[in-house]
Amino acid sequence: MDVQVLVAGGGPVGLAVAYDLQKRGIKCLLVERNATTTQHPKMDVTNGRCMEHFRRLGIAEQIRDVAVPREHDWDVSWITDLGPNGHELARFDYPTVLEAKEQIRAKNDGTQPLEPYMRMSQIVLEPTLKGFLDNSAHAEVRFGWEFVTCRQDENKVYSTIREVATGREEEIVSDLLAGCDGGGSMVREALGIQYGGKFSVAEVFMVHFQSRAHDVLQKFGIAWHYQTPRGATLIAQDDDQFWTLHTIFESKEQMEGIDPRQLVFDELGAEFEMEVLQANRWTPHLCVADHYGRGRVWMAGDATHQYIPTGGYGMNTGVPDGLNLSWKFAAFLNGWGGQELLNSIESERRPIGIRNRQAAMTNMQIRLDIITANKANNGAVYGDGPDAEAARKEMGQLVLELGNIENEALGIEVDDRYVGSTVVMQEIVEPDWAMAEYTPSTWPGMRAPHVYLADGSAIFDKFAFDGFTLVRFADVDASALVNAAMAAGVPLEVLDIREPNVREIYERDLVLVRCDQHVAWRGDTVDAPAEYIINRIRGVYP
Repeated sequence: MDVQVLVAGGGPVGLAVAYDLQKRGIKCLLVERNATTTQHPKMDVTNGRCMEHFRRLGIAEQIRDVAVPREHDWDVSWITDLGPNGHELARFDYPTVLEAKEQIRAKNDGTQPLEPYMRMSQIVLEPTLKGFLDNSAHAEVRFGWEFVTCRQDENKVYSTIREVATGREEEIVSDLLAGCDGGGSMVREALGIQYGGKFSVAEVFMVHFQSRAHDVLQKFGIAWHYQTPRGATLIAQDDDQFWTLHTIFESKEQMEGIDPRQLVFDELGAEFEMEVLQANRWTPHLCVADHYGRGRVWMAGDATHQYIPTGGYGMNTGVPDGLNLSWKFAAFLNGWGGQELLNSIESERRPIGIRNRQAAMTNMQIRLDIITANKANNGAVYGDGPDAEAARKEMGQLVLELGNIENEALGIEVDDRYVGSTVVMQEIVEPDWAMAEYTPSTWPGMRAPHVYLADGSAIFDKFAFDGFTLVRFADVDASALVNAAMAAGVPLEVLDIREPNVREIYERDLVLVRCDQHVAWRGDTVDAPAEYIINRIRGVYP
C-alpha cells in the first residue's frame, strides 16, 4: 500500500498530525496498536497554545463543547482531606473559560494567548479527535494495527505494520513517516535513537473511580485539583462523576497488596459510594530523545519526551511538536519545502522538549517541598486544637508563598521560541524569556503575538492556513518578497493592517508569519535578497 504519510500512533498527537495533514490535502494512514482510544485518564488540561492550534484547525469550539463546561471553576485547592474534620489550607483561584475569554479581550496588549485553557480528560479528547478523522477523504485510521519497524532510502520509507488480533502484516510504502507512538516508540527504536534523562523519578499509585458523592468530593466547592501535603492529588475529570487520585509513595514496596478503594478513603478522609474503574502503579520519567528523527522519518510527542505531569507539559508539548511536523511534511510533499525544513523539526522542537523537562521538575519540587514540610512537622496539620490550627495556617502560608507556577507559566505555555532554528532569519539579540510571563515580540522564531483588531477580529484568524502571511503595517514595497515566493512556489499572502497599536506590538513594518503562527522574518524594508529569505525559510539552501 502506498500513502504519502504514515502516522504511527493514535493518541492526541498522532490524531492531531493526521487531522492537520488531511486538512492540507495530504493522504495519510494512521495506525494505532490499541483497539480503541485510551481508557486511561492520562491528562486533564489542554493549555491555551494547544487551543490556539485547534482553533487554527477549526475545531476548538467543537472540542470545548464536550469538555468540562466553560462556566466551571479551575481552582486548585490544598487541603488536609475531605473528611468531616478536613480543612482547606490554601486555594488558588482561577477564572472560568468564559471569564478568561473576557479578560483576554479586555487585555488586548499581546501578552495573552488567543484561547484560554480547557479542562478535558484524554479519555474524551481522543475519541473527539478521531471523530473528526472518521469521515475524511484523505485520512484512513486503523486501530488495532501496530507499527513494527521501518527502513528508508532517499525516496521512500518502507514500514511494516501488524494487525494485533491476527498477526497479519502489511508493508506500507510512504513518502514520510510520523512517529507519534509514545514513550516506547518503535519508530525511535527503528531509527536507533537513544532516550536520555532520568527514568522512574517517583513512585505513584493511580485510582480512577466513579462517584457522585458531591457532598464529600466537592466539600470545599468545585475545584479542578485537590492536593494534600501527604502527597495526594485528586483530579476532578468532569466535575460530576469521574475522578482520579494520584498518591506519591516512597517506594514501590509500599504499594504491594494495596486496596485501591481503601487508599481513596484513607487519602480523602471519608468513605462514600464509589466504583473503582482503574487502579495501577505508575512511574513518571524525565526523558528527551537525543534526536527527533532523520531523513524522511520524524517523531513528535512522547516518542521524543516524557515528563512528570506537573504542569501538564506532556501532551501540551506534544501537540505543538506534531503540528510543527505536519505543516513541514505538507510543504515538503507539495514541492516547496526542502530537506532542511524537515531537519528543523529537531532544531526547533528539541530545545523546547529539554526546557519543558526542567520546568516539570521545577513544578514537582514545589510539591515535594510541601510534603517535606509536612513530614518535618509530623503531620501537625491533621491534629486538633490551637497547635494544629497554627500548623495549618503556617502550611497554608507556605503553599501560597511557593505558589502554583505549574498552572500560571505563560512563558512555557505561549513562548515557544525557536532560537536554534535553521529556517528563520534570526537576529542576534534575543528578548528575555521568563517562565511565569510572556512578553510579546516578533523576534524571528517566536510565536507572533495575539491581538484583536479594531473590527473585533483576531489577527491569528487572518493568517493563511498554508505557507506564510506577510503582515504589512505601512506602505512598504514588498513586491520582491512576494515575487520570490511566487517563483519558488511558496504560498504567501499579504495582510495589510493600519492600526498603530498593533504595529507597536509587532515592532516592524513587515512581519512574515508562518502558518504555525511563528515569525520567520521581519524588517522595515526588504533589505536582504528576497530569494535568500524565501529559500532560507522554506529550507532550501542552494
